[in-house]
Amino acid sequence: MRKRMMAKLQEVKAEMQQRRHLPIPNQGKWLAAVLRGHYAYYGVPTNYHCLDAFRSAVARYWHRSLRRPSQRSSLDWKRMSRVVARWLPSVNIVHPWPSQRLRVSTQARSPVR
Repeated sequence: MRKRMMAKLQEVKAEMQQRRHLPIPNQGKWLAAVLRGHYAYYGVPTNYHCLDAFRSAVARYWHRSLRRPSQRSSLDWKRMSRVVARWLPSVNIVHPWPSQRLRVSTQARSPVR
């Protein structure tokens, strides 16, 4: 849902403003954990485009946050794309289709039948 995604993006943006003066590896580890958690919760098979949009928005907010401390930052988007590729995990569909998830195999004399 758009409301939930925008609310989460606003939370991430506010936290990034607090963490903007930390080293990039610390920020990258934190953002990677945020994205992995988002993928784990919303990573259903038909939600790839929304997950990709969320990752792109986080990368855009991170770029703005890193450029903000100085008015003449040398962090152009070419360098930022390398930072994003290094620290932000790519979109990962975690949950299987329901028909695959509910497929259970039991042994012949299993008490669970």
